[in-house]
Amino acid sequence: MQAGKLDQRVTLWRLSGGVDDWGAPLPDELVAVGTVWASVQPLKGREYLAAMAAQSEVTTRITMRYRPGVTPDLKVTHEGKQYEIESVIDTNSRGVELVLMCRG
Repeated sequence: MQAGKLDQRVTLWRLSGGVDDWGAPLPDELVAVGTVWASVQPLKGREYLAAMAAQSEVTTRITMRYRPGVTPDLKVTHEGKQYEIESVIDTNSRGVELVLMCRG
């Protein structure tokens, strides 16, 4: 992975809920998990069509350094836009780089 390609900041978010003192559910809130350097690439042309065949509405690929705990239940924001993570790929299964296939 070339560090120079990770030139954009993205923030990872987790929905946090819970219950109040009476056991009633509290509304979900987004809680920041961390802000990391990443590469954000909109899919285009053939890549977009191939992604649509595999996953509905995958529009963006976000590449970042490996970070444990990144799962599809997280959300990502970049320049004010929120993305839903469709899949998390550990490139070469080496724990070095993650590719997030997202829709937004």
